[in-house]
Amino acid sequence: MHYDLCLPWYWEYDVDFVQMNERACIEQGLSFWQITPNDLLESITALYKGEKTFRTILDRSQYDPRFEPIHRWSRQHPVRRINPAEVSAWSEDKATMHLELISAGIYTPYTILLTPFIDQPVLPDLDLTPLGDRFVIKPSHGGGGEGVILGAFSMDQIRRARMEFPEQKYLIQETVTSRTIQGQPAWFRIFYANGRTFPCWWHPLTHVFSTVTPQEENRYELVPLHEITQRIASICKLDWFSTEIALTLEAFVVVDYVNDGIDTRVQSKAVDGVPDEVMQAIAQQLVLIAKGEKDEAGA
Repeated sequence: MHYDLCLPWYWEYDVDFVQMNERACIEQGLSFWQITPNDLLESITALYKGEKTFRTILDRSQYDPRFEPIHRWSRQHPVRRINPAEVSAWSEDKATMHLELISAGIYTPYTILLTPFIDQPVLPDLDLTPLGDRFVIKPSHGGGGEGVILGAFSMDQIRRARMEFPEQKYLIQETVTSRTIQGQPAWFRIFYANGRTFPCWWHPLTHVFSTVTPQEENRYELVPLHEITQRIASICKLDWFSTEIALTLEAFVVVDYVNDGIDTRVQSKAVDGVPDEVMQAIAQQLVLIAKGEKDEAGA
């Protein structure tokens, strides 16, 4: 049996996303193979015996080593890998992306890049004046705010923070303050999937989403959210990811560059989940990759 799309997964909260992909495959006339820990051994055995194969893989196994034989097989065969691991690893390095984005003329927070603690355990005194009274300390890898310190104010905090992830580079960034629109922060998380962009309002404290409507895009001049995200996509080369952008009094500033470990929980099941219609549209775009198509509309 040959499948158009294979989706390995195990996180219980991915279930809605998996079902959306399955429905999208049915709509496109494509075959769908989901692999979970319950049938992992049987699936790997069938794969290596040639009883089952697949053309495209959309991985949600979160680097669980039990799934590695599937990924090894996909690397050894002519398989379309959505967000290949090697591309993800490069694009998720915040220090690398910072340099790539500023080279492309995309606004980012004022940032001081620091080498890993293990390479330079003793830092010289830094001029923190351009960062303002309060700044952000973040490791170059990881998501979900892990290791991020908000409201930092001293060199001692920087020195100690670097020891939490001693093998990682660190970014010391100014605190970005957005303007206010409709009584809420002009803070956005934009999703990119296979050529299309889906901007959402995203509150930086509550992490609650709401979709940006076309009317709001025009009324508040938010159309650049699409263009900036498309430019990031052309740099990071990922098939799907999200980015975080704040609109300050001066400009759109990309705050969190590239996140491809997307939390696929939907809003109908979790308060801080992604709007269902956005996640459904993302699934439809990803299935188009399995069909060999890309949406060039850009919005």
